[in-house]
Amino acid sequence: MEDQDKIAVLIPCHNEEQTIGKVVDDFRAHLPSAVIYVFNNCCTDRTAEIAAGRGAVVLAEPRKGKGFVIESMLSRVQADYYVMVDGDDTYSAMHVTQLLEPVMSGKADMAVGARLADFGDKSFRPLHVAGNNLVRGLINMVFGSKLTDIMSGYRAFNRKVIRCIPVVSAGFEVETEMTIQMLYYKLAVVEVQVPYRQRPEGSASKLRTFRDGFRVLWKIFSLFRAIKPLTFFGLAGLVLFALGVLAGIPPIRDYVAFGYVYHVPLAVLATGLMLLSAGCVFLGVLLHAINWRFKELHNVLTRGDKQ
Repeated sequence: MEDQDKIAVLIPCHNEEQTIGKVVDDFRAHLPSAVIYVFNNCCTDRTAEIAAGRGAVVLAEPRKGKGFVIESMLSRVQADYYVMVDGDDTYSAMHVTQLLEPVMSGKADMAVGARLADFGDKSFRPLHVAGNNLVRGLINMVFGSKLTDIMSGYRAFNRKVIRCIPVVSAGFEVETEMTIQMLYYKLAVVEVQVPYRQRPEGSASKLRTFRDGFRVLWKIFSLFRAIKPLTFFGLAGLVLFALGVLAGIPPIRDYVAFGYVYHVPLAVLATGLMLLSAGCVFLGVLLHAINWRFKELHNVLTRGDKQ
């Protein structure tokens, strides 16, 4: 888009004809000056038609997947401030000004609508809360953060965020990726408690518990390995070193007691584990140095956009 909006509301949609009209109306009522964009992600129902009829700007994203939609959103819409919300009417538009306040006042680069303090009995599927807690615990442990909801789809952020963080996920793991990238680039993130409603009767969730849960965990593993290589490979090196020490105890005992090694296979295993341990630590140090240089370059290249 050539013109820049003050506030843009971004709504990714895949077959949300039952709720999209209400979502557009609710956010227009609470943000009358905002431009509302509905991204048609391979809809086969009347979602796009209804959204256009309610005055939303409808843009198509032919690659199916929420990650692709968000990537398209951030590259095609120019604004000072953004609100991202799902089109299934599970998030309350009444709280959008509370979500925008810390971003527009400069207190944060991104405000996340945390859902886990106020939700209905049927808002989450079985295991979803436990899965969210697992993901939250892993990310908080790795980055030293204190976030409570990693995978919320209700967020407000400024232009600096889209200039600084990459989005490469294809599916529902994209919210986790955005959170990790925010923490890695040390952008300010706050949480605003918002209610989370259950979907209206007849509206089906596209989230698949085990498939998408595995993708989220794999995304955490991949990003941890990529952006914290010294920690990742250092821990692997320590584990290999400990195993090498355990494997080497019998051969050392043999040599001390008899001057001869009887446990030759264990001696070979211990030597191999020690070499692998040293290789992991060296790789971690090397990748950490490379990462640091890339981060410095990234900061220089994006400096003019941090406003």
